[in-house]
Amino acid sequence: MKESESKEPKMVYLLPNLMTAGNLCFGFFAILNIFEGTIRRTNEDGDWIHYYQFSLFCILGAFVCDMLDGRMARLSGQESPFGREFDSLADIVSFGIAPALLVFKIVLFEFENRLGWPIAFVYLACGALRLARFNVLAAMPDKKVLKEFTGFPIPAAAGLIASITLLLLHVYQQDRIIGNWKYLLAALMLFLSYMMFSKFRYPSFKSLNWRAQMSVPKLFLFCAGVALTIIFYRYSLAVLFTGYLFYGFLRPYISKSWREDLGDEEDDEFKPSS
Repeated sequence: MKESESKEPKMVYLLPNLMTAGNLCFGFFAILNIFEGTIRRTNEDGDWIHYYQFSLFCILGAFVCDMLDGRMARLSGQESPFGREFDSLADIVSFGIAPALLVFKIVLFEFENRLGWPIAFVYLACGALRLARFNVLAAMPDKKVLKEFTGFPIPAAAGLIASITLLLLHVYQQDRIIGNWKYLLAALMLFLSYMMFSKFRYPSFKSLNWRAQMSVPKLFLFCAGVALTIIFYRYSLAVLFTGYLFYGFLRPYISKSWREDLGDEEDDEFKPSS
């Protein structure tokens, strides 16, 4: 091992790791609100649902921070092994533990014979394996930045769970019970557990950053889409994350020109095999 490789980094880059710290902070707040909501629900406090909703917003906030940290690092040339490891540690809290705990506290605890326990753990374990595999692939020598993910990314999996749970809580807010939809959340967690460690490839959209160029009509459509997503977030977020999930299945059948218009670039330099 070279001497430069054996030394620990004396300094870390501020802005990218600050975003990663924000990711971790949102995940921590999500867990705190899940416990607070559980306590109030046990005490039959009618305000418990708002704590669960706030925990969902925290998970989505962590997703935004996770998108920004990598883009800041690449834009300023501040990528580092430290940042990659720190990002994965934050991801396992915000996108692994928090969603698993949230769905468990909302619906899985009602399952008989503690069946909800292994469902939540399988999701958490597959998410951890997904992050470990990504770090191994990202650390391979003489490799450019990956333009695609092998397996469904864990931030997107958490975003899908959070957005659909947020939608269900909104629809059934008056009844304060999700009912038979709890089986959908359980099935979704198991399906996402498989997808995170599958061989399906998803675009990373790493080419979409502050330096990206687009025509005026495309810029207008992009801004309109962002505005509509914010205004109708209870519905639009679930649609966006679900669309990204199915995009992995449809991607091989979409023409290359359409994929390029969406900012989807295949990685010709490196094709991960696992």
